[in-house]
Amino acid sequence: MIEIRRSAQRGEAHFGWLHARHSFSFGGYFDPQQVGFSDLLVINDDRIQGGTGFGMHPHRDMEIFTYILEGALAHQDSMGQSSVIRPGDVQMMSAGTGVRHSEFNASATELVHLLQIWIVPDRKGVPPRYHERHFDAADKRGRLRLIISPDEAEGSLPVYQDVRVYAGLFDGDEAQTLTLAPERYAYVHVARGSLELNGQRLHAGDGARIRHEQVLTFGQGQQAEVLLFDLRPNELPVM
Repeated sequence: MIEIRRSAQRGEAHFGWLHARHSFSFGGYFDPQQVGFSDLLVINDDRIQGGTGFGMHPHRDMEIFTYILEGALAHQDSMGQSSVIRPGDVQMMSAGTGVRHSEFNASATELVHLLQIWIVPDRKGVPPRYHERHFDAADKRGRLRLIISPDEAEGSLPVYQDVRVYAGLFDGDEAQTLTLAPERYAYVHVARGSLELNGQRLHAGDGARIRHEQVLTFGQGQQAEVLLFDLRPNELPVM
C-alpha cells in the first residue's frame, strides 16, 4: 500500500527569515495523523534567507541529518565542529547525551534550501558524534545511492537505528527498482522535480508512506531528486 500526502497538505511556518514546510508535526504545527512514521520523526523543508539562521540551541537523544539542496549552510557545535556544507553534502549528528549547535546561511544574500530530518535512535545516553560526507551527483544519477545506514555500508554515514536512507536523481528514462526486505516499511520524499513511484506521479514536496510493498520502481523523472527511507515496521516513532 502506498499512501501519498501532497506537498500542499504539509504544515507551514513563516518567520520572515525562514520559510518551512513540515511533513510531520513540528513546532507550532501539530496534526495527530502526522506524528512521524516508524522511526522517522521530522522532515523539515527549510528555506533560510541570507545572513540568518538558527542560533545555538540544544538537542539530546536524537539522530539529526541535514541534506543541502541549494546554497551553503555554516555549522558550528559544542563538539568543536565547524564547517560549511553545500549541495551533495550530508551532515549527520547524533545528539546523544547532549549537544548544542547553530546552523546559519553561509551567504549574506543568497537563499539556502535544505532538508533537516530527525530519526529516533535505538539507544539513549551515547556520546554525541558528528559525521559529514559528500555524495557526487554522478553517484546518484539514475540510481538510489545509500547515504545513511547503521553499518556504514558503501561509505554511508552512520546512524543509531535500523534505518537506511537512499538519495537519487532521476530524469527522462532513468529508472531503478529497489526490493525491500519482507515486512519492511518505507517512506519516500521528493525533494524537487517529479517522478513516478510504482506508476504514481509524485511532485516536489510530496511524501509517500509505504507498507506491504516489497518492490519499488522509480522512473519517468523530470529533474527529480528523491530520498527513500527503509524503515522498521512500526506505525509511530518510539520516543
